[in-house]
Amino acid sequence: MSSHEIDEVDVVVVGAGQAGIAMSEHLGARGISHVVLERDRIAERWRTGRWDSLVANGPAWHDRFPGLEFEGLSPDSFAAKDRVADYFAEYARQIDAPVRTGVEVRSVRRREGAPGFEVQTTDGDYLARFVVAATGPFQKPVIPDLVPAGSPVHQLHSSGYRNPGQLPAGGVLVIGAGSSGVQIADELRASGRQVHLAVGPHDRPPRAYRDRDFCWWLGVLGKWDAAAPAAGAEHVTIAVSGAHGGHTVDFRKLAADGITLVGRAAAYDDGVMRFAPDLAANIARGDANLLSLLDEADAYVERNGLDLPEEPEARVLGPDPACVTDPVLELDLAAAGITSIVWATGFAVDYGWLEVDAFDERGRPRHQRGVSVEPGVYFLGLPWQSRRGSSFIWGVWHDAKYLADQIGIQQSYRAYDEAAANAAVAASPIEAAAPAEPDAAPETPTPAEAALTTSGALR
Repeated sequence: MSSHEIDEVDVVVVGAGQAGIAMSEHLGARGISHVVLERDRIAERWRTGRWDSLVANGPAWHDRFPGLEFEGLSPDSFAAKDRVADYFAEYARQIDAPVRTGVEVRSVRRREGAPGFEVQTTDGDYLARFVVAATGPFQKPVIPDLVPAGSPVHQLHSSGYRNPGQLPAGGVLVIGAGSSGVQIADELRASGRQVHLAVGPHDRPPRAYRDRDFCWWLGVLGKWDAAAPAAGAEHVTIAVSGAHGGHTVDFRKLAADGITLVGRAAAYDDGVMRFAPDLAANIARGDANLLSLLDEADAYVERNGLDLPEEPEARVLGPDPACVTDPVLELDLAAAGITSIVWATGFAVDYGWLEVDAFDERGRPRHQRGVSVEPGVYFLGLPWQSRRGSSFIWGVWHDAKYLADQIGIQQSYRAYDEAAANAAVAASPIEAAAPAEPDAAPETPTPAEAALTTSGALR
């Protein structure tokens, strides 16, 4: 498409990751014309936006769409990141998704005096009745304003980390102990690096318990469908890993293997990092989360009479390591040999291209289950969009189905308006100059009859 051409389509979907491909499937199933615009390749973040050894955090039987399995993988294995990207590319081919890669969306603006939106891209412009922002939650890496950019220590975000050989020689401070931070710290330690890991508040579920993966437990216990996080837990990370075939994250074992645990990074001054005195409390909170889930799982087994093997060793926590009982509260990075900091501190959204009134004062989408306060705009792939599982592969598929339903409903109202307008024109005096025979049935339907035959919602 040349830069001067304008294409008209019902829906423009921005982003061809898991959210955009799921959206395309459901729109296509409803016969809704659409295009999916992707500035890179399909599922590019999986290929080049993560470290080399990353695997999915859920097993292959769970972290997938209903219409396609991971061919050649054991259902209980954890797909490598490139295999996940290949899966979405394969899925797009299977559903014949109208994906256009290498196309960056520069702006989306509401049309003046006409319905829908003008979408400007690097490869032509579009007119669309609806726009779905399917760019997901991992858009803009967040690095706290703590260590000045000019400091001698090398800094990078986890999204820029690839492997230990990428970092300068010396020790590493990893800040953030969710899934990414834990796995990166463990990999660095295994490579022979001296590693410090800053541990904040977190949930620490078992990777598996009584012969079932934690994804299964969250499902049967109804936790994936929780509509909102518990009070005070809105920003708590989850420490769980699919690395090495999947295992429960155990901070005591990480310490025993040589990683020095510290509390949250609180301040930095003249080469010295200071840590909050909250390490023991954060570890205890993670332990409580683990034990609570084990209690609920045991109760479920007993209530339903399931024959699942008991696993008392899962409750053995062991003694706290010295770095927990006598925590390091400040650290001279140079004296400790630390030459790098890896910030595993998450992401923020970035919708600078979406020029509509759909955001709060912090730039976050204002929406209900992905339906924006701006009519015609939808969001997909957000954490807790409709439930706890929304930002997971299977969860985004179900959220996409809901949004496609909402778009279909809006189309039915549009069909009513068009049918009513057409019927009004057909019944005008100019069109009715030759009257029908007195007993003949009218050839032109009334507005209500037209709507009943053209609107999917009114059939």
